[in-house]
Amino acid sequence: MKSICFYFQVHQPFRLRKYRFFDIGKEHHYYDDYENEFIMKRVGDKCYLPMNQLLLDLIKEYGSQFKVSFSVSGTALDQFEMYYPEVLESFKRLAATGSIEFLAETYPHALASLKSKDEFVKQVTHQRNRIKALFGQEPVTFRNTELIYSDEIGAMVADMGFKTMLTEGAKHILGWKSPNYIYTNAINPKLKLLLKNFQLSDDIAFRFSERAWNEWPLTTEKYVTWLNQIAPDEQVVNLFMDYETFGEHQWPETGIFDFMRALPAAVFKHTNFQFNTPAEVSEKFQPVAKLHVPYPISWADEERDLTAWLGNELQDEAFDKLYSLEDKVKTCNDPQLLRDWEYLQTSDHFYYMCTKWFSDGDVHKYFNPYGSPYDAFINYMNVLSDFEIRLQQCVDNLKLQPRKQIKPKVKPKNKRKPRKTVKKAKDE
Repeated sequence: MKSICFYFQVHQPFRLRKYRFFDIGKEHHYYDDYENEFIMKRVGDKCYLPMNQLLLDLIKEYGSQFKVSFSVSGTALDQFEMYYPEVLESFKRLAATGSIEFLAETYPHALASLKSKDEFVKQVTHQRNRIKALFGQEPVTFRNTELIYSDEIGAMVADMGFKTMLTEGAKHILGWKSPNYIYTNAINPKLKLLLKNFQLSDDIAFRFSERAWNEWPLTTEKYVTWLNQIAPDEQVVNLFMDYETFGEHQWPETGIFDFMRALPAAVFKHTNFQFNTPAEVSEKFQPVAKLHVPYPISWADEERDLTAWLGNELQDEAFDKLYSLEDKVKTCNDPQLLRDWEYLQTSDHFYYMCTKWFSDGDVHKYFNPYGSPYDAFINYMNVLSDFEIRLQQCVDNLKLQPRKQIKPKVKPKNKRKPRKTVKKAKDE
């Protein structure tokens, strides 16, 4: 049987407060606590809690036949604990069913894979350990921030011991090939790749409530018809989307919850598909070919490249300045500095600086706290300037600390044993 693989991205950034030039060197708290708590509770009520309950009900109804996967950023986990512990508990109840796979990613939802291998590995290890501590799972599948992938990034992921990685089924990479097969990394074929079917994913995530869409309204009957039109020899349909699709991006009034509640029954009744997690799909099917991706791809915009986060002068200057501080950060053990260092790497900060306001403009404006990309840049650089001052103070203090004098160990002198003298026998 062919597989449907659902993967949901759960992420909330720590949004920065309005940080003025005159705050630099004086105020060291960077986050808009009110806005972060407000958005977390709003999304928790509209999406996380009702959707988690819906999935729990489906798992109770269908048992191990229905499965999905989550990637939860560390910043989202931190905000669950700070602002809405009930949400975290609801994810733990899902984890306890055994029908959920939790994936690994960078802890702060960062772009470190593009800049620093050491930082990348550290962040992934941090998130991986947190998932194990909270949900009792050791992640074996990896998804990078924004589904960013290249041959080199895939090789790094394979070196960390992951067997499977998710990425975008970008047209300019696939060409005539289908995203509905398993591929492998071009450098290390041991890493299997699952590619997003963006057409069928975006039908739910973006077009579901779009009345101008010629396929509106989308029903489960129509959707399973599209699934049945997939070529018989193709293996898997990977449906990757933001979890906030349910209830937040697509409001309950659109019927999105009803659609999801009815989908498993329609799939089981009218198709030869079954639901599997990424790890199960990876074990179930054999790869068909290597996938060559010399330059990084992502899920975003028509181009499926990095220009949503990097590429204009604002983004590049902020990004380069941030990672120029990495060596100094490595010398400091201040917990608050290390926490701020991670949170300042979150990809959303660079997304807000994007100057692409064309076909994808509405996506870039969603939950954007700034009036313009320039406002986002100025605010971020003010915060970064204060962070750099604190970081330098930490480095200077370490230099001033007296070093412990370690007395050199004196090797004991080897006492030479007296040589035995052998008396020559006298000639008789």
